[in-house]
Amino acid sequence: MNIIKLVTRNLLRRKGRFVFTLLGITIGMASFVALLAIGGNMQNEITSQASALGGDFLIVPEDLCPYNQIAIITGDAMPEFLDFTAFERVRDIEGLEVIPLLTRRMLIFNPTAGVEQPVTVSGILPAETLAFRGWEIEEGEFFSDRNQEAAIIIGRGIANRYSLSVGNELEVRPDEFFTVIGILANTNSNDDTTVHMPLAQAQRVFDRAGSITYMSVKFTDIEHMADFEYFSAEILRRANNIRVLTNEQLLERVLGIIGAVNTTLRMVAGVALIAAAFGIINTMMTAVYERRREIGILQAIGGRSGAIFRIFVIESGLYGLLGGILGVLVGYFASFVVAPIVADTGADMLMGMEVGATIDLGLIGMTVAFSFVIAILAGLYPAWKASKLTPVEAIAAQ
Repeated sequence: MNIIKLVTRNLLRRKGRFVFTLLGITIGMASFVALLAIGGNMQNEITSQASALGGDFLIVPEDLCPYNQIAIITGDAMPEFLDFTAFERVRDIEGLEVIPLLTRRMLIFNPTAGVEQPVTVSGILPAETLAFRGWEIEEGEFFSDRNQEAAIIIGRGIANRYSLSVGNELEVRPDEFFTVIGILANTNSNDDTTVHMPLAQAQRVFDRAGSITYMSVKFTDIEHMADFEYFSAEILRRANNIRVLTNEQLLERVLGIIGAVNTTLRMVAGVALIAAAFGIINTMMTAVYERRREIGILQAIGGRSGAIFRIFVIESGLYGLLGGILGVLVGYFASFVVAPIVADTGADMLMGMEVGATIDLGLIGMTVAFSFVIAILAGLYPAWKASKLTPVEAIAAQ
């Protein structure tokens, strides 16, 4: 008895049922793959953005909620503010280099999408931030004493996405036009997707006089890193209503939020997988019922119960194997299609992030194996029912 030939013939006997059962497991695994691929990319992007912040730690508002801490990494605006006097009190601490930032939003017309889309505007102290960040100007010029009145610098990502060049004018606020005087070279950080203007101008335009969003801090000497607790205490002594966060603490909190979201999405995908498993059970139980005479004949000519059990388990496993492979292909295709749509939704936590999909060979292998195992488990009961039929019961049932 050629089991493989028999299994193949049985699977294709009802082509419509085969296709729809396969679609069930494919869709379930595709949703699983797509969610994990996009979620994995978000985690990688956040980790990359955090490593490119350019400082050793941050000074943020004391009441800054964990959700809004994502905005620091992605470069988005935040609703909380610090008083500029807090910066004046900590800027002179020996051993530290401190820069203030004021982040707000503006709309830029996207010629590709045909609509205006929000981008982040960062108010900076030009000379201090240039030295702190180590920026390089790719086109145009940087801020100087003579050009800070109505000028902006944009990141390379902004220039590419919105087809902007030096000399273009942008309406930062209604009837407030600023000229692009320079474009930064790629920094691989949220600076690439940010519009930069002098802090005084940002405070005036956005009506936030005397306010900043947060401060970025780095040690002037690497040996000072061992004295973080001392510097943290000194900062808290000098300024009120602030919190000191290391980049690692910030990343841990943000990844905790993203991890919780990813877990929820996986549970949603799990529902689809459970539905697919019950679809396999239903298909295999129907096959057992329809093939009782065949099972009886196999037993009558010497086929053992174990062989019959293996036939049905292999059939079920093939559904999972094929569905897993197709699910990976469909899932990755869907993730690459959906990711740009997600990025363009304007969701707060995605501002400044390059949302995409991450191809993970480990995920591919796990998905196919997981699909195969689920299908095997779903086929155990029908296979057991088939193996327990006696020749008399099987033949008499027809």
